[in-house]
Amino acid sequence: MRREDLTLLTAGLLLVLTAILLIALEPRVSPVDPSSEVTAVPTQLLTDPFLQYPTPGTVRVVWFTEFEGQNHQVRWGAPDQRPDANLPNQAPAITTQLTRTREDGQSRLDHPNFADLDQTVQRPIWRHEAEVTGLPPGQRVPYRVCSTGEDGTVAESRVFTLAGAPIAGQPLKILLTSDHQNMPMTAANLQKVDETLGRVDAVFFAGDLVNIPDRASEWFDDSRGCGFFPCLQGNTSYALERNGRTVRYRGGEIIQHAPLFPALGNHEVMGRFAATAPLGEQFNQPVPRQQAVGLYEANADLFNPAGDPELRRQWIVDNSFNSETYEALFSLPITQVPNPDRPETTSRYYAITLGDVRLVSLYVTQIWRPYHVNATTRGRYQEREADLGTPQNWGHGQHIFEPIERGSLQYQWLEQELASEAFRQARYKVVMLHHPPHTLGDNIVPPFTNPVRRYDRDGAGRLTAVRYEYPRADDYIARDLVPLLEQAGVDLVFYGHSHLWNRFVSPQGTHYLETSNVGNSYGAFWKDAARPVPPEIIEGSAVAYSPADYIAQGDPNGLEPVVPTLAPLRDDSGQTLPYVASNDITVFSVFETERGTVSSYYFDTRQPNSAVVKFDEFRLGR
Repeated sequence: MRREDLTLLTAGLLLVLTAILLIALEPRVSPVDPSSEVTAVPTQLLTDPFLQYPTPGTVRVVWFTEFEGQNHQVRWGAPDQRPDANLPNQAPAITTQLTRTREDGQSRLDHPNFADLDQTVQRPIWRHEAEVTGLPPGQRVPYRVCSTGEDGTVAESRVFTLAGAPIAGQPLKILLTSDHQNMPMTAANLQKVDETLGRVDAVFFAGDLVNIPDRASEWFDDSRGCGFFPCLQGNTSYALERNGRTVRYRGGEIIQHAPLFPALGNHEVMGRFAATAPLGEQFNQPVPRQQAVGLYEANADLFNPAGDPELRRQWIVDNSFNSETYEALFSLPITQVPNPDRPETTSRYYAITLGDVRLVSLYVTQIWRPYHVNATTRGRYQEREADLGTPQNWGHGQHIFEPIERGSLQYQWLEQELASEAFRQARYKVVMLHHPPHTLGDNIVPPFTNPVRRYDRDGAGRLTAVRYEYPRADDYIARDLVPLLEQAGVDLVFYGHSHLWNRFVSPQGTHYLETSNVGNSYGAFWKDAARPVPPEIIEGSAVAYSPADYIAQGDPNGLEPVVPTLAPLRDDSGQTLPYVASNDITVFSVFETERGTVSSYYFDTRQPNSAVVKFDEFRLGR
C-alpha cells in the first residue's frame, strides 16, 4: 500500500470503527415490527419448480415457499405416462431458509406483511431441493412438486417435464439471454421465446438477473409483473404500454422444463451489509476485499478476540461485498479452486457438459459507477469532493469483484479447464461471462482493470481530488482472457452488460455475441455516436485522463461488428445497422446444436400483433 493510501486510511479509521462495530453487532436481519399485525402466509407455492444441475440420469428440482412446512417432495413418472396419471416415484426435498432475502421501502409487492416499510426487514423464504434419479437417457418424464403447510394443507404444482443431462449427439435448443433486471420488455420477450421456439432444453443466462439481489420481491413477486421467476415461468401479467395501448404479457413457461445456468453479473453482488439500511444503498456500497481485509487485520483483537476463522471470513464478507443470495438460490456445478494454501470450492465459476456442448461460466464483472466527472459524483473516475477527508466513504472506482488476470485463481482454473479432456473433446465450446470483450455499448469503457488511484493537491499540499485511471494496456479481458480463449479454440463467447444485440468474429474464428435487450438500452456507439468518456483534464503538467484509454466509438478492442445476415434494422437514411439497441424492440437468441446455428429474433412491442422476425443466423464450428 502506498504511503498516501495508508495515511488516508488511518485518518479515516477512527471515524469508521464505531459505525462498523454497530453494523457488525447489529442483528443480521431486522424482523417485522412485532407490534404490527402479521397476516398468516397461505399454504401455496411461491414459485413453480425449476430445474438445476442435470447429470447423467439425474436432475435437481428446486422451488420456494413462504412457510417452512414439512413433507416437501417431488413426484415423477415414466416417459410415456399421461400428465394426469398418478406419478409413482417420489423423493424428499432438503429445505433451507434463505438468510438474506429482505424487503424495504423500494420494494414493489402486494403483501400484507410488507406494506409501507420505512426500513429494511427480513422476508422469510424457504428453498426446497429434491434430486430425481434413475432417469432414462435422452427422455423426458412428467413431474410435479408438493409442500405441506403447518396446518396440514398440501400445495401442489402443475405437471411439467424433466430429464437428466442430455447425451452426446442429442439435438438441443438453448436459450441465450441476459440482463432481465425486472425491465419492461422481459415478460414480452420470454412469451415470444415460448411461442416461437417451443420447449427449449437449457437456458444460458449471462448475468444481471435482477437489480438488487437481496430484495426478495424482485425474484419472486414484484407487483409490476416483472419478477425473475414469474417471467421465466409464464406466471406473470406485465402491462406494457406502447402508443397509447396496453398489452399484457405472461412471460414464458421455460425453466420448469429446462435447466437454468447463470453467470454472475454486477447486479448479483451486494455491497456492505447493514441490517436496516435501504437495500439500494447497501448494493451501491461495495468495498474492495483487500480494503476490508486490511481494516480487519488492523483491528482483529477488537472484532474477533477469540480468533474464530468463520467470524473473520463473515466479517470481511459483510464489510466488502457478497453474492450470498444468488449462491443460495441456485445449485450449480462445484469448482475446485486451485489454491494450495487454502483448499476451497466455489460455484461462482464452473463448467459442465450438456450433450455436445461444453459450457464454461466465468465470474467476470465489477461494480458499476456513474461516468459523470464532477464534484458531487462518487463515480468511476473520481471520489466526491465532500468525501476527500473520509476514506471510509470512498467508492474506489469501478473495482473488480473476482480477479481474472493472468495468474489469478480463476485464471489458473480456466487454464486447467481449457486443457481438460471434457473441453477439448466437446463438439461446441461455449464460454459465458457478464462483462463484454467486444461491444458497441457503453459499459466496455473504461478498460476492465483495477483502478489506479491518483491524488491531486494544491500548492499548500491540500488534497483537491482523488481520481481513478484505467490503463487500456492493462485490460485483463483483452490482454489475458481473450487470447487464452481463442488459443483454446472457443467457438462462442456469450455475454451481456451493455443491453443491446451485437456480434463479432475474430480472425481466429471465435464468435462473440451480446444479446441483452429487454427495455434498458442506452444505445450503440457506432460511427457518429460517442460514448460518455472522461474529458481530458490538466492538473499542473499531468494529463489526468488519457483519451487513448477511453475509446468513444466502435469496439474498443478492435473488431468490426457483423451486420445481421437475414433482416437487419436500418437507420433513417436506409443504412443497415450492425446492432439492435432499442427500448421498443426486444431480442432473443437460440443455439441449436443439431446444425450448430445461433439464430437471433426480434419482436417490436409497438406492434403487438406483428410477427417475430428472425434477423440473424450464423453457424459454429471450425
